[in-house]
Amino acid sequence: MGLALDEPKNNDKVFEFDSLKFVVDEKLLTSLGKLTIDHVDDGHRSGLAITSENPLGGQSAENSCGTCKC
Repeated sequence: MGLALDEPKNNDKVFEFDSLKFVVDEKLLTSLGKLTIDHVDDGHRSGLAITSENPLGGQSAENSCGTCKC
């Protein structure tokens, strides 16, 4: 799972928060469940952290693609 700049497509779900729009593929959203996007301030590793309710690959949240800092 990752972040990319993209335009909405027919199979996407669009969420808007303040002036930001988030586009998520509906099929991926179904697999991941609830998504949480937070800003992390960690020096040179600062950015957005995406956490999913259902981590990809069926692994634990700590060892999966369920959390991504981009």
